[in-house]
This record gives sequence, C-alpha cells and structure tokens, in this order.
Amino acid sequence: MEKQELITKINEVLADEFEVDLQAIAPEANIKKSLQLDSLSLVDLVALVEENFNVSIKGAEITNIQTFGALYEFVYEKMA
Repeated sequence: MEKQELITKINEVLADEFEVDLQAIAPEANIKKSLQLDSLSLVDLVALVEENFNVSIKGAEITNIQTFGALYEFVYEKMA
C-alpha cells in the first residue's frame, strides 16, 4: 500500500469511528484533542488500527504517538 493511500484510509477509518470531520485530521494535529479521546477511547483507537491495518501496537508505543503524522509513520513502518 502506498503511503498516501494508507494516510487516506487511516483518516477515513478514524473519522468514521470517532465521528469527526476529515478536516479535523491533519498530520500535525494532536490525536487525543482532535478525536476527543479519553483513555478508554484510546484503547478503541489502538484496537481499530490493529484490526484495520494488521499491525500490533504496544502500550509504550502508543504513548509516543501524539500526532496523526506520527501515527501514519508508525503504521507505515509496521506494514513495511
């Protein structure tokens, strides 16, 4: 999967699941603030990404992912 295709798919999945406008999702935007995530919703986000993109995310790894750009890079590298 090409990187831009991956980014588009991640954005669509997150916008649909968390009911936010695609415009709220930008590479530099903070994931928790943009999606209004609490700790339980963050677990949902991890499960959603793992399920849709067949990657494994450990607890320590998700704490290092603050922005959508970091999430894109993380998933892209895991899929490589």
